[in-house]
Amino acid sequence: MQYGRLPDLVGSLVIISILHGFSIARAVDPIGIHSRRELFVDDYLIDRMEGVELRMHKPTPRGVVIVHDESWEGNSCGYHTIFRDGDLYRMYYKAAAQVLQGEPAPHRLLGCYAESSDGIHWKKPNLGLFEFHGSKDNNIVWDGPGSHDFTPFLDPNPDCSPDAKYKAVANAGGVGGGLLAFKSIDGIHWSRLVNKPVITKGAFDTQNLAFWDSCQGEYRAYIRDFRDGRRDIRTATSSDFIHWTDPQWLEFPGAPREQLYTNQISPYYRAPHIYLGFPTRYIDRGWSMSMRALPGLEHRKLRSRVSPREGTALTDGLFMTSRDGRSFHRWSEAFLRPGLRPRDNWVYGDNYQNWGLVETNSAIDGAPNDLSLYATESYWTGHGSQLRRFTIRIDGFVSVHAAGNAGRFDTRPLIFEGNKLTLNFSTSAAGSIRVEIQDVVGEPLKGFAVDDCDELFGDTLEGAVTWKGSSDLSQLADKPVRLRFVLRDADLYSMQFQNHVASDP
Repeated sequence: MQYGRLPDLVGSLVIISILHGFSIARAVDPIGIHSRRELFVDDYLIDRMEGVELRMHKPTPRGVVIVHDESWEGNSCGYHTIFRDGDLYRMYYKAAAQVLQGEPAPHRLLGCYAESSDGIHWKKPNLGLFEFHGSKDNNIVWDGPGSHDFTPFLDPNPDCSPDAKYKAVANAGGVGGGLLAFKSIDGIHWSRLVNKPVITKGAFDTQNLAFWDSCQGEYRAYIRDFRDGRRDIRTATSSDFIHWTDPQWLEFPGAPREQLYTNQISPYYRAPHIYLGFPTRYIDRGWSMSMRALPGLEHRKLRSRVSPREGTALTDGLFMTSRDGRSFHRWSEAFLRPGLRPRDNWVYGDNYQNWGLVETNSAIDGAPNDLSLYATESYWTGHGSQLRRFTIRIDGFVSVHAAGNAGRFDTRPLIFEGNKLTLNFSTSAAGSIRVEIQDVVGEPLKGFAVDDCDELFGDTLEGAVTWKGSSDLSQLADKPVRLRFVLRDADLYSMQFQNHVASDP
């Protein structure tokens, strides 16, 4: 080899690279995505981007779904847990009332229950389980240790005992009281799974939660603790819901250090290998002209008499994702802002997002379902509090977004199963998406170049990609490939390779 010609060779490679529009493809091991649905909530699958960006989308506020105005409820009800159980939507929450300094507390903390047939209209059934002021005519589902943050879930573990079909965790009491475990056969009648706390390392003084992780085949818990004096989150795992690993701190690479209250983490039901979290961000802004201009100044001053932060701290909702349950990509911008409400707003305790996403009917006739999530408001500003519903597109938390000018991105090498590629996407009337399938070094495969791809436009949760009229990818299954997406005025939310069985003629 003539070493004097090396600069010419490098220059030639650079020119070739420029002509191709991207740097030379890196040699990396392919990712086996099989037939999983993949959301573009992070850059895990993305190798290179040009003229596009990952854009987080915000939920749309809808109506108030429940008002906590019963004598056993109060103005600081919270820690709402919501999940679908067959044809029934279940809601569990803490009933509590904050009072100003010197005022007597109206009642002890209680765990309450509501239900719905559609996730939009809720009722408080008369459970007749626990007495309050001489009557059992109420919706109290738990009264005792753990009422502070009683957080149930429906256990899909195939080895789950029938009498523990529903499980729950809750703070045993106070800061550092430990995490209690509960079981139920019907989601209404509850008992302790074991007598002592199952996790003891942590502060636990907010909503703690646990669930069955079907991908890992284990239970996972997320708990509150303090790291260097700041509110933060730990996680632990268990094979039996009783014996747990030592809780480990979550990590947030690249995110600013912020105080986090609730965590609201769970596997996404349409892609359970991806964890979604909706934590509450806590920040004390102190007194300033902007603080004094916020709604409810006089009540804010009264609250500050309890402690200064009660009048000047604020809370809003964040969004984060993970693929291992411990290291999370957390967006620094708010997912849920306090909003434009003219009163009972911008206070510490508002905007606590519920735990659990549920599908609900769209407000538009014939449109696909939305995802509903819920958040607290009117916290500690009157005699009651309330919960508002928000909606977002299915898979619609983050998209690869392209503006009016065409942009593109390449994936890392992938290995898929199936014979058809479907996309959850939205375009303008003038927008479009095209997909090219390449070999691992970035060369388009014959018949699957971008010019062979039929232009996609519209708005759908599951649109099939075709090349010269055909969606058949069976010849490429189980082989490493790259995908190039070319977008114009479009959002791409998720993709999935599927097995499509052709119908008989």
